[in-house]
Amino acid sequence: MEQDSHLISGLEEWHLPPGHRRYFLYSKELRLPLFIESIGWNGRQENVERPGGYPCYHWLQTVKGRGWLQSEGVAYELPEHTGLLLPPGQPHQYGKEGSEWETLYITFSGPQAADIQSSLGISGVLSVEWDPDCELDNCGMHLLDFIAGDPDRSGLDASAHLYRFLTLIKKHGRSGGLASISHNVERLAPLLAFMENHYGDPGIGLQEMAAALGISQRYLNILFKQSFGMTAYAYLIMLRMRKAKELMTAHRKLSIKETASLVGFRDVSHFVATFRRLEGVTPEQFRTLY
Repeated sequence: MEQDSHLISGLEEWHLPPGHRRYFLYSKELRLPLFIESIGWNGRQENVERPGGYPCYHWLQTVKGRGWLQSEGVAYELPEHTGLLLPPGQPHQYGKEGSEWETLYITFSGPQAADIQSSLGISGVLSVEWDPDCELDNCGMHLLDFIAGDPDRSGLDASAHLYRFLTLIKKHGRSGGLASISHNVERLAPLLAFMENHYGDPGIGLQEMAAALGISQRYLNILFKQSFGMTAYAYLIMLRMRKAKELMTAHRKLSIKETASLVGFRDVSHFVATFRRLEGVTPEQFRTLY
């Protein structure tokens, strides 16, 4: 069997006992910004101890049963629908609780791996749980099956799937007692629809937005920051800028003053200054690009 720089398909699996699947990808040679080093499923997870950690980022999740993991004096429980992401070199040990523990693991690296995770708000040891019916629940197993049958020798498809997997951790994972982003967005859905329909009303402010959901202004901003990384009013301004760009490109005879009024600005100079600050060009300069 040919051994290429992408995947040794089936070779590692042939050496493993029943109930195990494992694949190694050699994408590091291809200089991808984010790549999977290995991925596997263990139907009978054994105890593992790594005083020096693992050289790559290491994701471990429970598929069935229950396990535990300890790292630097901190103990983590791993029942079903939970997972842990460890940074490279993080000392750890783990094992099963009870009679069985079925796990899925992914190890990955890449020159942009740290920056990508940082942009998603992922750092240090991340312990997450998720709802059993969400996209994240079966994503790892689907990725394993994809790699098992992937004919792509470039590693680009696996890298793209890994990035999606990380975004699903961000979207559906709950950590530190906080709700997941998907739950927050669902909670905000009525207000987001209200904003889409009333962005042109200059009288909309934080008070009106909070009243639309029947919550406090402070809690409203907490939900928006957890979901979008910005306040509710900043999100409204972003929405107005998006609508302004759509108007200016679809209706070229609209003046800048008319556009400003249609997207909720009482003062055209404020609109121009806000547009330039967020988009890097004036509205007139933006329109010339299209």
